[in-house]
Amino acid sequence: MSTATVTAIPAQVPARQSTQPKRPRRSRQQSEEVARFFLAKDGSSPTKPELGEEASSEGEALIKAFQSKSAIVYVLHAYKAEAEMNGGSPILVKKPLQK
Repeated sequence: MSTATVTAIPAQVPARQSTQPKRPRRSRQQSEEVARFFLAKDGSSPTKPELGEEASSEGEALIKAFQSKSAIVYVLHAYKAEAEMNGGSPILVKKPLQK
């Protein structure tokens, strides 16, 4: 008499499909953020930040901050609040400002 061994192979679960349609990605050109880099002003603190000299790039800001006594760099992103109409109701959106 022979005995057979049955090995169970786990079934793969298919990936769930989202019930919500995917939203198209926004164009990066339309909402490209511009960062500005500032050194901390002498006497400023993290609780009361004051912007000092502006650097032209992040690298330059880091080097100047390292050489200064404060060693703090502030990164500034500026936005403008605008209302866009969506089906008769306004929605507030932020739009990046250019330097």
